[in-house]
Amino acid sequence: NQVSVPECAALVFQVYIIEVIDGEHRWTVKHRYSDFHDLHEKLTAEKKVDRRLLPPKKILGKNSKSLVERRQKELELYLQTLLQQFPEATPTPLACFLNFHLYEINGITAALAEELFHKGEQLLQAGEVFSLCPLQLYSVSQQLRLAKPTCCNGDAKTDLGHILDFTCRLRYLKICGTRGPVGTSNIQESCLPFDLSIFKSLLQIEISECSSQQIQGLSSLRPSLATMSIHRSTETMMSILVPEASEFSQWEPEGVESSCPVTAVIPVWRNLTTLDMSHNCISTIDNSVKLIRKVEFLDLSYNQLSSVENLQHLYNLVHVDLSYNSLRVLEAAHTRLGNIKTLSLAGNQLDRLTGLTKLYSLVNLDLSHNQLAQLEEIRNIGSLPCLEKLNLSSNPMCIIPDYRTKVLAQFGDRAAEVCLDSKVTTEKELDTVEVLKAIQKAKEVKDRMSSSDKKVKSVRLKPADFVYLYILSLWCRIAFFFFFACACLY
Repeated sequence: NQVSVPECAALVFQVYIIEVIDGEHRWTVKHRYSDFHDLHEKLTAEKKVDRRLLPPKKILGKNSKSLVERRQKELELYLQTLLQQFPEATPTPLACFLNFHLYEINGITAALAEELFHKGEQLLQAGEVFSLCPLQLYSVSQQLRLAKPTCCNGDAKTDLGHILDFTCRLRYLKICGTRGPVGTSNIQESCLPFDLSIFKSLLQIEISECSSQQIQGLSSLRPSLATMSIHRSTETMMSILVPEASEFSQWEPEGVESSCPVTAVIPVWRNLTTLDMSHNCISTIDNSVKLIRKVEFLDLSYNQLSSVENLQHLYNLVHVDLSYNSLRVLEAAHTRLGNIKTLSLAGNQLDRLTGLTKLYSLVNLDLSHNQLAQLEEIRNIGSLPCLEKLNLSSNPMCIIPDYRTKVLAQFGDRAAEVCLDSKVTTEKELDTVEVLKAIQKAKEVKDRMSSSDKKVKSVRLKPADFVYLYILSLWCRIAFFFFFACACLY
């Protein structure tokens, strides 16, 4: 570690800006002279330093430029001397003074270990979500790689074992990074690698503002994880679901027979039922979804999808959110989405609904904020037998007069069962729907009759037909005269 006091800010009192350098990481700390004095008192009380080491406090001319500059150099030398005196284990007061617990690997792990020593058991019993940042996980991962004792400063409360015991039993974890540098440092959390293999019992994990390229040990979570949420962290599903795919040219999920040669068999996510990968930069649904066969809830909203692929492998899907992507058309959706009950397509660029006609199990459909302009498109979903909630708000068709009743009329006898745009259908609307349905039926009957007339008029007779008609008319005449003669005789 290196330390210097390059600046002194002149406010109502003098504030010394300390720059600390630890390898590639650096940060700044601000302290008054009184803070230095308090630090020195703690160190001398522990009989770790000579009392005369700290430059004395001066009253006369304390704000003069020459005195401030000299004091600045003296304090810098004081801190450098302390760090040289304790090269192996920095005393706790000095570590806190230099914010090691915020930015330095040993200080961060020691602070986390002490927190878990006091609260770990209580947190585990409460079953609450525990939050960590990438810098903390990076520090733990680095500590585990070092050939050093798990407790460097001699304080049992800061032993690394408290962290490992806690992570082995933790069930709910949230990892949230930061954009830009951390605090007053140059540390970019998105550039810090960390390992998740220390978590043995996780059921739920949420990761945001991290880089998927820096996340290690995700595959170790496959046996236990039930819910996974990844936000603002990846450009592909593959990097999360099959992080080892980059090592193999051909792979298949376990339990699947393949006729082609494979270089690896990848274990599936055995218990994963909820996957939320919203708010990323995913442009395609790749074949990594073969590993999440048990997923029931899939959220891919706020990505860059232009097509829907590979979802036919997910037989248990119930809820799918594809809102706020770049979808323009969705053909034969039933071949990919199976028997889903909830589908959100809000915020796309759809102008046709032909691909939704066979989603017979669909109960809730959100089509708001699209480009639907023609009421005729509603016919494609009007015959869905289970549909109960439909959202078409913020589409061009919404400005059509009597839009609600015209849409509801497309559902025929089920109009009363459909909740349109989160509004319950009124009796007045249902009456209007009945009138529209009657008009529509009358129009259909009229169209059928007119089409029948046109068919009759358009019939062209062949020569054989004329012979047949002549014989038929002749027979009718003979029959008429025969009956007439009989009537006269009687």
